[in-house]
Amino acid sequence: MTTRRIMAGLMMAWLVLWACGCRSYPPAASLPRGAADSDELADQLRAAVRTWEGTPHQLGGNDRRGIDCSGLVVQLYRDLFGHRLPRTTAALSQTGRAIDSGPLLPGDLVFFHLPDGKRHVGIYLDRGEFAHASTRRGVMISRLQEPYWQETFWTARRLLS
Repeated sequence: MTTRRIMAGLMMAWLVLWACGCRSYPPAASLPRGAADSDELADQLRAAVRTWEGTPHQLGGNDRRGIDCSGLVVQLYRDLFGHRLPRTTAALSQTGRAIDSGPLLPGDLVFFHLPDGKRHVGIYLDRGEFAHASTRRGVMISRLQEPYWQETFWTARRLLS
């Protein structure tokens, strides 16, 4: 086999791998958003979060032995909606569409820039509450109105329509 053929084969393999790895992540699901649907979705989210509550934080964790904030989002969206999301907070912050105005809805992702320079993500439930994986307390529910979360709030993204 000539060097030219080997190089062409390697280039083709690289292009295939690159194309597969660079796919985009569309909005996670299309759900009707009436008041009853929003309440039902909030209830489903809360029930799913309850099964994770108390799971300890583990950077890079993906299961009930330990999970991090983006892992929790990925697992909840997979379990509730059957949709695969990107694994990092940075990639999640580019998924769906930015929420420029209007109230947050159940399932919206909320993002924070923490004092240590890290990013953090949670899932909005309802009534000002969101679920996340805290480094100190594990999976828990917090209130957006708490001063810490107000000071560190960065952006929100809507994945459900």
